Amino acid sequence: MSAFRTLDDASVAGKRVLLRVDLNVPMEHGRVTDVTRIERVVPTIQELLHKGGKVILLAHFGRPKGGPDQANSLKPVAAAVANALKHPVGFAPDCVGEAAAKAVAAMKDGDVLLLENTRFHKGEEKNDPAFVAELAKLGDLYVNDAFSAAHRAHASTEGLAHHLPAYAGRAMQAELEALAKALEAPTRPLVAIVGGAKVSTKLDLLGNLVSKVDALVIGGGMANTFLHAQGFPVGKSLCEKDLAETARTIMAKAQETRCAIILPLDAIVAFHFAANAPAHDYGVDAIPPEGMMLDVGQLSVDRIKASINEAGTLVWNGPVGAFELAGFERGTMALARHVAQRTKARKLVSVAGGGDTVAALNAAGVAGDFTYVSTAGGAFLEWMEGKALPGVEALRR
Repeated sequence: MSAFRTLDDASVAGKRVLLRVDLNVPMEHGRVTDVTRIERVVPTIQELLHKGGKVILLAHFGRPKGGPDQANSLKPVAAAVANALKHPVGFAPDCVGEAAAKAVAAMKDGDVLLLENTRFHKGEEKNDPAFVAELAKLGDLYVNDAFSAAHRAHASTEGLAHHLPAYAGRAMQAELEALAKALEAPTRPLVAIVGGAKVSTKLDLLGNLVSKVDALVIGGGMANTFLHAQGFPVGKSLCEKDLAETARTIMAKAQETRCAIILPLDAIVAFHFAANAPAHDYGVDAIPPEGMMLDVGQLSVDRIKASINEAGTLVWNGPVGAFELAGFERGTMALARHVAQRTKARKLVSVAGGGDTVAALNAAGVAGDFTYVSTAGGAFLEWMEGKALPGVEALRR
């Protein structure tokens, strides 16, 4: 049995279902430019409709300041949801009060209604009990399908779960099951790849992972700080030299927990931070004083591939080089394709997440080949850091 209440436990026929979704989608000229987040919640909406519920969508959009403003209205998103759902979607100009109550009262079983941006009310982010009570009046039960907002204890992500019978939607359920498979009950050996620019942004993550994984691959600008901490020259590479002692502490903790730390053996070094800048492969003990390490070299790629080949489960957060610069994406791409190949051969469970990671996997054309790719950003990172997510905890049995 799942640790969380899911739609399998919910009776929805004839009920008003307040469904929290993530519709914080990119927009240009009043049109949605990427419908990935909308598509993820379509199965939950369809299931609730099929079971005879009235589906009332709750979501935030952008960061409005001090009340309603047209630029942050969800109204244009209603059309994109209707298009993805192939079903009409009504829109209410507010998420509480008379306008919302009137729109909900007019619904029939099988109708879908999108309420206006919850962040137009200060009570949303404050998780104000009075605002929560106003939202709760509109529904008979609550379903949360927005894992990406589950790290925030807001009215529509956490407060409602204490006012109404609360369940995880199918996208939320899939995310929780994938993450549990990756970190809570993994097939071992468990290997993590952590990349990105700075150690300072991922201290909690590294601290949590060294006590959970069998091997930790550190790449990107972060690796330079660890190399510097071991006395290697880093030239003009991005490096947080003031965190050298922190890096040594993490390595000492890894030794205690028998977690192998895998750092680059060589690097692709350029002398200008620019796309397609002339570059050469150097061993990490021979980085030139003016050089910048912008990608892992071939020896490093082979070493990381070997650790992937030994793994039963892999979690990945962050590229291993400056993949956004043409010419320095090769290490990340090669590893992404290798993980995809192992996953397709059913030799690996692979879970990845974080904005840059998703962009890199999409650029490599392999996002669909991983076991699970989380688009949740901050919530995915906090889960990997071992933190309890308020929106998730509220759904536990």
